[in-house]
Amino acid sequence: MNERPVVFLTALDLEYEAVRRTLSDLRLHRHAAGTRFEIGHLAGGRCRVALGLVGKGNHPAAVLAERAIAVFRPKAVIFVGVAGGLRPSIALGDVVVATHVYAYHGGTSEDDGLKARPRVWEIAHGPDQIARHVARAETWRRRLPADATPPRVHFGPIAAGEVVQDSSISEQARWVRQHYNDALAIEMEAAGVAQAAHLNNALPVVVVRGVSDRADGTKAATDGIRWQPRAVANAVAFATALAEEISRDEEESRPEGATGMTGGTVHNVAKGNARVGFQAGHVHGPVRIGDGASARPTDLAAELAALRSQLKEAHRAGQVDEATYAAAEAEVEIATRAVDAVPGGGEAVVALRRLRGLVDDVPTLSARLADLIVLVRGRS
Repeated sequence: MNERPVVFLTALDLEYEAVRRTLSDLRLHRHAAGTRFEIGHLAGGRCRVALGLVGKGNHPAAVLAERAIAVFRPKAVIFVGVAGGLRPSIALGDVVVATHVYAYHGGTSEDDGLKARPRVWEIAHGPDQIARHVARAETWRRRLPADATPPRVHFGPIAAGEVVQDSSISEQARWVRQHYNDALAIEMEAAGVAQAAHLNNALPVVVVRGVSDRADGTKAATDGIRWQPRAVANAVAFATALAEEISRDEEESRPEGATGMTGGTVHNVAKGNARVGFQAGHVHGPVRIGDGASARPTDLAAELAALRSQLKEAHRAGQVDEATYAAAEAEVEIATRAVDAVPGGGEAVVALRRLRGLVDDVPTLSARLADLIVLVRGRS
């Protein structure tokens, strides 16, 4: 993909549809494992977006966030939707941008009670600064429905767990109040998305929530008078303005002539009698000059075996951690089995792309995988 998108993820269909209505030029992207994403542009075409539905809970959110990151290699991930407010100062419909995400269910059970084992992910400085700028400018409010009362935007921690909190006096409510006392809102997916982004070279992730209830036993009543759609509309209005500003910020800070890609292979094509060595603003990793067709390997089995050996060496050298190495080995195995089984190597290409997403921060592996993907495609 020439232009890296901003990935939008939602938990509910209501949230998905609210984002989808802001997009144009929509097209479907089918993931090999069955997940469906939609790709489009925000109004005006200034920002490319990949949109996905993860469902409820941190676990599916983490898995599908990882999947979206590996496929689209986005500039940022924005998780947008509704949450329950935890402070009287947070009005229904207000927008909360997470400065921290607490995974509040971690703990250890001992004879004298349950002890908290907090986990927390903090928003990256750059996206935090951009989000605060968008909030101060207030031009994002133009995206609200014409009859909407403009909400306030709050910056603060969000607590993410595995149950719906709809009480202010339950054991869980007391736990959150005791151990995560500064949390402004509570929900069920942000910890999973934050973890997936953190494990992908600390990819920027921003969690934007519209407050649709007060997490105090009144959820059924507030849902009944349709606070969810209003809160979603407010959160989406802010999140889409944020996405455009993130894209604009990257574009303006990019060196002249740069493509905006963080890695991969650049192909220079010369016609007639001209020859091109290479041309680039910044070079990371190896540079290869020569006739691609003549230099390209032809023994796929041998190349995959060499890739496996190179991956093992990177693991031994500490360039690839244990979990990533196990996942990468699985993808190499899939590619090895599929390379001669499927015409055109479709399944093998998908496996190699997933593998490249796992090891993209190891330039030598990434470069070899780029060559292999081109080679496998060329067998169709």
